[in-house]
Amino acid sequence: MTNRLQDNLEAVRTAVQQAAANSQRKADAVTLIAVSKTWPAADVQALAKLGVRDFGENRVQEAIPKIDSLSDPNINWHLIGSLQTNKVRLIFPKVQLIHSLDRWSLAKELERCAQRLGRSAECLVQVNIAGETTKAGLPPSLVKEFVETVSADCPHVRIKGLMTIAPRADNQEDVRVYFREMKALFTDLAAIESCCTMQHLSMGMSGDFKVAIEEGATMVRVGTAIFGRREA
Repeated sequence: MTNRLQDNLEAVRTAVQQAAANSQRKADAVTLIAVSKTWPAADVQALAKLGVRDFGENRVQEAIPKIDSLSDPNINWHLIGSLQTNKVRLIFPKVQLIHSLDRWSLAKELERCAQRLGRSAECLVQVNIAGETTKAGLPPSLVKEFVETVSADCPHVRIKGLMTIAPRADNQEDVRVYFREMKALFTDLAAIESCCTMQHLSMGMSGDFKVAIEEGATMVRVGTAIFGRREA
């Protein structure tokens, strides 16, 4: 098990380094998030021993027992899936970054929980860059107004960047345009001084993370390429 994970991790790290070099960036400018959904805590622990510090979970009900069972202060947990407002209070204290802020009701609930706990809620705004009806996220045209409103009215919610899920494609080159559009949106928001601090651009998964890095991703969310294919 560990040998499989180690070999896969080494291959992914090599690909990250190459993609970063292709865009004249250093590999350490890209955070590799190992997407551990459906995989046991033992696999997370094995990867942590190999130096992985960031793990992503999609579902609150799966993430909580896994996080609690490990209790590793060296691990940064990311919630990368859609978040229902009624589950904010359960998961918010346990993760370092929420990648799926996409509506006002969620921002208000995060503000309420963060204020009560006396800490900030660090989030990325999810953008539906390709306008797919099957995916969550704000359309690009509404992102600026949303970011400005949340930044002004929710002082405990700290927007740290953007996240997107590109359309599925057999050829990575087919999604390059979407990553390029995300980078442009990210750059435009970063130029607004009165707005939030644009620090993270989370885009790219197992099938397209190399192109995402070449187009400016600072975080990639990789599951299958590290853990292997999930059982149905």
